[in-house]
Amino acid sequence: MTDDLPASDRIAGVPHPRETETLFGQDAAQTEFLQAFSAGRVHSGWLITGPRGVGKATLAWKIATFLLATPAQQDDGLFGAPPPPTTLAIDPEHPDARLVQSGSHPGLLVIKRMVNEKTGALQSEITREALDPLKNFFHMSATDGGHRVAIVDAADEMNRNAANAILKELEEPPANTTFLLIAHQPSRLLPTIRSRCRTLRCAALNPADLSAAIEQAGLNSERTDALTTLSGGSAGDAIRLLSQDGLTLYAELVDLLSGLPNINRPALLKLADSCAGRNAETRFSMTLDLLDHLLSRAARAGLMGEPQTQGAPGEARLLARISPDDRAARNWAQLQQDLSRRARHGRAVNLDPAALILDMVFAIEQTAQTHAAT
Repeated sequence: MTDDLPASDRIAGVPHPRETETLFGQDAAQTEFLQAFSAGRVHSGWLITGPRGVGKATLAWKIATFLLATPAQQDDGLFGAPPPPTTLAIDPEHPDARLVQSGSHPGLLVIKRMVNEKTGALQSEITREALDPLKNFFHMSATDGGHRVAIVDAADEMNRNAANAILKELEEPPANTTFLLIAHQPSRLLPTIRSRCRTLRCAALNPADLSAAIEQAGLNSERTDALTTLSGGSAGDAIRLLSQDGLTLYAELVDLLSGLPNINRPALLKLADSCAGRNAETRFSMTLDLLDHLLSRAARAGLMGEPQTQGAPGEARLLARISPDDRAARNWAQLQQDLSRRARHGRAVNLDPAALILDMVFAIEQTAQTHAAT
């Protein structure tokens, strides 16, 4: 596969998870795995869960490199047992680490969404064909292959046939093999897959860790509070917001909606037009995501009161005004679900982006007017 083809396991413009030097904010998950390793209880299947973009893939790659480069814990010998490892870090010059970095380690297999050869686009799910290499991978002898690690990124993207194939391997795991299943939404996995894996939970990043992760990716922002608010502690989402000017776009949306229960029509038309056209797909996608996020925050404000942090100037005041109570919260939550379905359908049938944006914002206006009339 050439470098110019799309990849499902990385964020465009930033290093691949295997190249990430430091994993921030996931000390608890790392410690849990190291304790299991030191106790000789490395499960054949590990389910790495948590919000999207908080470092799950980076953790999986660090565990994979660690397992491939670190001998299993031995019983006390003549000179006593070596001290248990306290970090997943492996010297980058270690032969196994270098092979992992180059993508050529014979003991590591990555299963992810494949590229459709006809269209050049990524498939929407992991298919059974993506698991075909497993057969040869597991037939390597222990002498040739040593420990073997399979990373599935992301496991909740597997279709039924692929999930059943992974389940079969987890039910009768090959010797000296570890599966690392990354899952953004583990509830989408078969219950039998979840039951055969030990779970490592990754948490959302706090502002300090988020800032450090962004800086490591070669980006920076002085608006850490706004970035933390909009990203939900996800470094991946924060990087996307910065690289696609999401903070400015969110401020535009807040300004547009600040006139609720009435919308500034010229400003709305300008927004809709900016999402149309061949080169506007990125802005269109970001606008849909940020509208969804804003509605989610409106629903939360009705239950919990005015938010303490803002994604843009004036946002907290706007949310408190349009969602003053639990009834409003229920209405905004319902609208979020409705518009999310509408957006998915609109994109599936290639509805005109400008028309879809107009339709969604008018629905927001109508809901706000309903509240104002009561």
